[in-house]
Amino acid sequence: MKDGVNGVALGVFIFFFLAVTVMGFMAARWRKAENEATLDEWGLGGRSFGTWVTWFLLGGDLYTAYTFVAVPAAIYAAGAAGFFAVPYTILVYPLIFTFLPRLWSVSHKHGYVTTSDFVRGRFGSKGLSLAVAVTGILATMPYIALQLVGIQAVLDVMGVGGGENTNWFVKDLPLLIAFAVLAAYTYSSGLRAPALIAFVKDGLIYLVIAVAIIYIPIKLGGFDDIFAKAGDAFSQTNPATGKPRGALAPAEPGQWGYATLALGSALALFMYPHSITATLSSRSREVIRRNTTILPLYSLMLGLLALLGFMAIAAGVKVENGQLAIPQLFENMFPDWFAGVAFAAIGIGALVPAAIMSIAAANLFTRNIYKDFLKPDATPAQETKVSKLVSLLVKVGALVFVLTMDKTVAINFQLLGGIWILQTFPALVGGLFTRWFHRWALLAGWAVGMVYGTLAAYGVASPTQAHFGGSSKEIPGIGEIGYIGLTAFVLNAVVTVVLTFVLNAVKAPAGVDETSPADYTADAGDPGVRVELPSARPESSPSPDASPSAG
Repeated sequence: MKDGVNGVALGVFIFFFLAVTVMGFMAARWRKAENEATLDEWGLGGRSFGTWVTWFLLGGDLYTAYTFVAVPAAIYAAGAAGFFAVPYTILVYPLIFTFLPRLWSVSHKHGYVTTSDFVRGRFGSKGLSLAVAVTGILATMPYIALQLVGIQAVLDVMGVGGGENTNWFVKDLPLLIAFAVLAAYTYSSGLRAPALIAFVKDGLIYLVIAVAIIYIPIKLGGFDDIFAKAGDAFSQTNPATGKPRGALAPAEPGQWGYATLALGSALALFMYPHSITATLSSRSREVIRRNTTILPLYSLMLGLLALLGFMAIAAGVKVENGQLAIPQLFENMFPDWFAGVAFAAIGIGALVPAAIMSIAAANLFTRNIYKDFLKPDATPAQETKVSKLVSLLVKVGALVFVLTMDKTVAINFQLLGGIWILQTFPALVGGLFTRWFHRWALLAGWAVGMVYGTLAAYGVASPTQAHFGGSSKEIPGIGEIGYIGLTAFVLNAVVTVVLTFVLNAVKAPAGVDETSPADYTADAGDPGVRVELPSARPESSPSPDASPSAG
């Protein structure tokens, strides 16, 4: 590890940071609409993005700084078990090909901005909509915090901010500046800012990965030596557990955990509000369908990226915090100027998703808490103003989380967020294909999944934490270690199905469905499609669009 500030790397980092800052503020004028005082314009970019903008936006949204730092860090710490992220990003695209175009169509028809908007319209239940909204906000907060952790890891490796004995304000000043800039251009430009910056972010990431996957192995003697050194390192005993540190391939006892984590993560990824926000910003359902076929290119990049964890071991990188392994590898192996490029890629890779996540969380609060329960007669301009302010508060909360809590806590709370957000799957995806599920059954299933998932995760210990130490635990009745989120999801689904039979049998009120079958298949060019901003109305009141002729 180099001592002091790496001035060259820092200079390059600042150059790119200033460049994307300018782009962030300029984005307010990009594709500017006549009426900007609507949530469609600020929070969804006017629903106007084509194939390539959507591709970069979704890629910048889903493949975060946490991904680029944490996936190879997991490989560095435990070996092949960290590769679960690669198969899950392969599994997810056939899944979303089946339901995202349907979500886009019905959201475009009825002016839905969030998944909770759809759930409320489909099932006629503000209570279920509120549950989905609160879950989305809770799951998103630690995710935003982890993006700031990624920026902080890069700053630490560059030597910015001083040592452990430095005044806390001076030490964290660079992160505070980065946060302030992020907050300012997100407030000003909305979703257009991360959409424009995503081009730079993804270009830098692809450049860094292409160079790293060729240059670093050459310096380390080739992949044969890299895997040999990694295998030797993993065979050593971990003092904290008394077991081997890891393995180049998952051992048989860990295969259930590997498979269930990959499957559960695939089911959960597009339940996150930021994933849906990026999706609904596109201009047609065909844009979504095309993106599900070309987004797997990012999975190829992720597979190459994961190999950096093995390279860090072979290069002799020694760090107490595994999240610093890859930034430290870049500083050790690259010339200072290119290390700065790599650090900028990670830093900007944090800014893009953090901006989208804060917008998505703010949209949920505005549409499904503020408008539904606090001010039903809010105008579009008032909605936009509230969403802008809440996006700032969300980022402040994430910043406080990062500055006051152990980074391991942030990571484990993000894992808990994945368990939570998966419990919205039956209401969202189930609702896109059938109206059979009863709204009260969905709410009960969600509650059971949330309670079980939270309590099960609370009981997991790790060498650093007595509680919330991970997201895997023994599956009841099977005896294998598996992903808690998937177990909770199965319980959720069982409760939902059983109670739906019961509630339908006793003819419990099912709520009003304001959608029609044609709403789920229409494209932007279809003559029956129009974008509406639904006015607030009582839960029991039918929508004008609920008639059979709608669509």
